[in-house]
Amino acid sequence: MDRAEKAAAVADLNRTFTEVGVVVVTRNLGMTVAQSTTLRNKMRDAGATYKVSKNKLARIALDGTDYLSLGDMLTGPVGLAASVDPVAAAKVVVDFAKGNDKFEIVGGAMGTTALDLAGVQALATMPSLDELRAKIVGLLVAPATKIATIAQAPAAQIARVLSAYAEKNAETEAA
Repeated sequence: MDRAEKAAAVADLNRTFTEVGVVVVTRNLGMTVAQSTTLRNKMRDAGATYKVSKNKLARIALDGTDYLSLGDMLTGPVGLAASVDPVAAAKVVVDFAKGNDKFEIVGGAMGTTALDLAGVQALATMPSLDELRAKIVGLLVAPATKIATIAQAPAAQIARVLSAYAEKNAETEAA
């Protein structure tokens, strides 16, 4: 890797650190290419990214960002999972770690807040941004749905009464 490639890698990591809501540091203990590909695909599907970087370049990229607390976690073969949604990357990493013994969660950060393993696991149990949006939309729509149901009920009752009178009149005329 020449100097220009290193500078580009640092700039890319720095941009990632300034744009994301969470970064989770993981340790790869001999994962296969297939396992890494599976992890990257799951990350992509969740709207997150997973990058393996040289620790020294990642430490340089941390300068000027809120993620300076990650510097101590960058030892050994590490990977960085990041997402704009503070929950997406944590969910994928925790789920993947359950089924893979060669993948270890070191910790992470949400901006200036450092997270240990328990913090990342707690973050993974929270609802995602999309789930929260769906709940809010449901709460906003529920009163309108109830009003429409209530407003429709008297009309339905009148229709049933008129139908009953029509049936009664048809029976008396037939007899």
